[in-house]
Amino acid sequence: QVQLVESGGGLVQAGGSLRLSCAASARTFSTFDMGWFRQAPGKEREFVAAITRSGGTYYLDSVKGRFTVSRDNAKNTADLQMNSLKAEDTAVYYCAADIHGIRAASNTRKYDYWGRGTQVTVSS
Repeated sequence: QVQLVESGGGLVQAGGSLRLSCAASARTFSTFDMGWFRQAPGKEREFVAAITRSGGTYYLDSVKGRFTVSRDNAKNTADLQMNSLKAEDTAVYYCAADIHGIRAASNTRKYDYWGRGTQVTVSS
């Protein structure tokens, strides 16, 4: 039983920054792969970034160089630093946890637990 809670979303102007955080309830957090996804209205859920239990990172091409995913195992948190935000980044952002580390980072089926999401709105 793992609970995930996202925070840090909000309204920001294009070119601005936000830092999202995902807090996990599990003390075994350090063994999880953590992913970030986003979903805009009428669109499919889209992979954004992930960080594995080993610290490897993966990114959607359109966010490379702008977003950075990190984790703090002592605090059971995974963060997504979002810089140079664009209007097309507007979406609900979700964090997800994979307790088994089996599938590819971008595969939604990989993840066992999901947060409820936090809204990011970028105005242009």
